[in-house]
Amino acid sequence: MAASKYSWEFAPCFRKGAFGWSSDPAITRIKEALSEIKAAARKDALLGAEGAVLFLQKLSPSLQNIDSSSGAIGSAVNRVIDVLVPIIANAPADLPTRCKWLEQLYQAHAEEEFPYIEILGDYWGELCASPELAAEWADRLVETVIANWNDTRENHGFFHGTTMCLSALVTAGRHDQLFALLEKAPYLSWSYRQTA
Repeated sequence: MAASKYSWEFAPCFRKGAFGWSSDPAITRIKEALSEIKAAARKDALLGAEGAVLFLQKLSPSLQNIDSSSGAIGSAVNRVIDVLVPIIANAPADLPTRCKWLEQLYQAHAEEEFPYIEILGDYWGELCASPELAAEWADRLVETVIANWNDTRENHGFFHGTTMCLSALVTAGRHDQLFALLEKAPYLSWSYRQTA
């Protein structure tokens, strides 16, 4: 069955605001969704990757009402991202399909109100799956990163694509540009240091 026609059991569970304040039901559903995606990926790598992208798109909006102060839900999301990234990155997708996935993930990352999938940026080069596509993303993002870092206001603007750009530069093999860019950073966060 074509991936776009596949009916994922997890999808209705992850509608916007689906979960209340407790993280336990959401963590249970996340584990179930992960099991479903992994099982699909074992049979059809493209289908599994399609499910992983859909899940990541739906995840943050569904969790918006949860009390995340314990850190349990954030840890669960980070663990699931660690598993889903290789499923997406290693799928034998053609270039249009991979570009579509990246656009969908970029949009979900940009629009999230609570930073549940924020660490996707750290994996962006891996998700590009080729130095050439990573270079295209680096070119797309680098000027915004520079403009943001050149912002002279006391509180520099936030650009969600900063770590995406850094990760893409690494995968593209553009290490000199990466180090030159990091010299412009108003501060170095741990995620920036990990990239270098």
